[in-house]
Amino acid sequence: METDTSHPPAEPARMAAPEPAGSGDSQQVQNQFRERFESLLPSIQKEWPEVARHTLEATRGSFDHVVEVISRQSGVTSAGVKQQLLDLVNVTGEQAGHVVDALRPLEEQLEHLLDDLNTTLRPRIEKPVRERPLMALGIAAGVGVLVGLLLSSGRRSA
Repeated sequence: METDTSHPPAEPARMAAPEPAGSGDSQQVQNQFRERFESLLPSIQKEWPEVARHTLEATRGSFDHVVEVISRQSGVTSAGVKQQLLDLVNVTGEQAGHVVDALRPLEEQLEHLLDDLNTTLRPRIEKPVRERPLMALGIAAGVGVLVGLLLSSGRRSA
């Protein structure tokens, strides 16, 4: 069987190296960690009191740097620190979800009450103001002077 030597052999197609399994998840965890870093600091310090707060703050929320700092200063393996931090991020994420779920009905109730106030109270306030604008302006000015006097007398006594 003859081989065709008139054309150089074709180079194999270059493909992008596949990402390691879970690397997308790893990036997501790092982003979540960075976003929640300030709120996680007290929990991190409670778990690893031997690590100074300013040392943790110097990492600027980098997951890998925090793992390295804690591992170096506490003697715990990097894998152990990573797992504990991941658990901490997951727990705080779940708690945030529960808080959001608990606040949703309250938000809807507040929205409903504000709508009710807007429809019932606004006309009751607007009508007298439209009928007697000078009186409304005088009342507002009087209240402003009274509040100003109360605040200025508080400064003098302090």
